[in-house]
Amino acid sequence: MELRHLEYFVAVAEELSFTGAARRLHVVQSGVSATIRDLEREVGAALFDRSPQRVELTGAGAALLPEALATLDAARGALDAVRVSQGVVRGTLHIGYLTAVHLLDLPSLLESFHAEHPDVALRLRVSPSGSAGLAQSLLAGRLDLAILSLPGLPGKAPAGLTLRQVASVPMVLVVPADHRLAAQGVVSLTDLADEQFIDFPVGYGNRDLVDRAFATTGIERRVALEVTDISGASAFVRHRLGIAFLPEFAASPDDAGVSVLKLADPPLRFDLHVATAAARRPGAALEALLKHVERVL
Repeated sequence: MELRHLEYFVAVAEELSFTGAARRLHVVQSGVSATIRDLEREVGAALFDRSPQRVELTGAGAALLPEALATLDAARGALDAVRVSQGVVRGTLHIGYLTAVHLLDLPSLLESFHAEHPDVALRLRVSPSGSAGLAQSLLAGRLDLAILSLPGLPGKAPAGLTLRQVASVPMVLVVPADHRLAAQGVVSLTDLADEQFIDFPVGYGNRDLVDRAFATTGIERRVALEVTDISGASAFVRHRLGIAFLPEFAASPDDAGVSVLKLADPPLRFDLHVATAAARRPGAALEALLKHVERVL
């Protein structure tokens, strides 16, 4: 068994596609298929269930995947150790982030990191399913680091992740300027029982935070409109398509068409975190970036 066998296996396991794995590895699909067949003969078990419609891990494949990832991480660690001993940090980092969330100045952060480590290539990724999608990509090994917002128990990270909080801002309620609550200043969830809401898809951190708050009070709410652009949500409120809970930085207090209200009970906060996979050993490039984040922040 060679490292190449494990690299091909992990690519197919993460892509759940031989075509996708070949594209990712920059090889022909027949080469991926032949390598996986060689590996299956080596381990004496089928690693994938294949059909024209889908590719899935077998039980043997699921058992091999974490060990394969650990082996590849160890091999990269050995190479990193040699490079670091020579004063060089190289590699490629895949970083997930949230668009329009500027609580962390990512361009400035990466500028100063790149100045220190010019041999580290950076690949930025977003997820259509928000923070939940970024977290899944971290756990699957498709990302090395993600900047995300995941609601959870105070002081407790979601399973499998290590979180470093980098910002925290209150959530506010944005309503049309002529709304019945516009002049109230402060509202509670019970004031909102009959309202229509503008919100984000399930999986976005701010949506999950508000859903949990309403579930705790037992109040059902209706989401009339889902949007994905946090910076433009206030415009939909202004046009009376609903009211919206937004992180304070995304509200528009200077917009004459809306009013921004505070929430009395319970106060909700949008927390931004730098996240890594707890079970994966960070390589030299990721260690350097994490140290840089700590130093800058």
